[in-house]
Amino acid sequence: MNNRHRNNPLSTKNMQLNPKIKAILIKIKPWAIYIALFLVLRYSGILAGVSDVTHRALLQTGAMNANTAPVKENKKFNYNFELLDLNQTKIDVSEFKGKTIFLNLWATWCGPCRAEMPSIQSLYEKVDRDKVAFIMLSIDHNDPFTKVPKYIQSNDFTFPVYYPAGTLPQLLQVRSIPTTFVIAPDGSVIYSEMGTANYDTEEFKNFLEQR
Repeated sequence: MNNRHRNNPLSTKNMQLNPKIKAILIKIKPWAIYIALFLVLRYSGILAGVSDVTHRALLQTGAMNANTAPVKENKKFNYNFELLDLNQTKIDVSEFKGKTIFLNLWATWCGPCRAEMPSIQSLYEKVDRDKVAFIMLSIDHNDPFTKVPKYIQSNDFTFPVYYPAGTLPQLLQVRSIPTTFVIAPDGSVIYSEMGTANYDTEEFKNFLEQR
């Protein structure tokens, strides 16, 4: 073998894994691989297109638990708009002033939205609803007044569901869904998350109630 081939870094011999590295890879647990895959997908933007089944599997790892770290920007919520409830009755959002608001934008066609909904339902059942109001805001088009109630009923969801009654304020004109906000009783936006998360944790429940 000549020197050029022997020193080639791409030769078969040099491309073999170091035994120590190989041993480490063998010992990696399956859940660590799932978490690593989740991080790659999430921060590359690919995660938005993954099915709700995949999202639900990732939710079970705990890697997607909602983070309660303070938001970087100090924004105020605009209560000056209206919603429609499932009976198509207009609701003035200012009625929710003085409560902490959990507001989630979603649609029935959105797999990541569907994946996180069971965790939101579980959270809704546990929180003190004298303190916390839920606004599950559907942005479905094409016969939403039939499609949305059917989806909610088929999944036994009991959280309050609404539709936009007109133009939404700028904060809620989001680039992708699901997007979730938490608004404090004084109108401060204290939480903002774009993408799927698991909200059924004691930490997040306390975050909502201790306002």
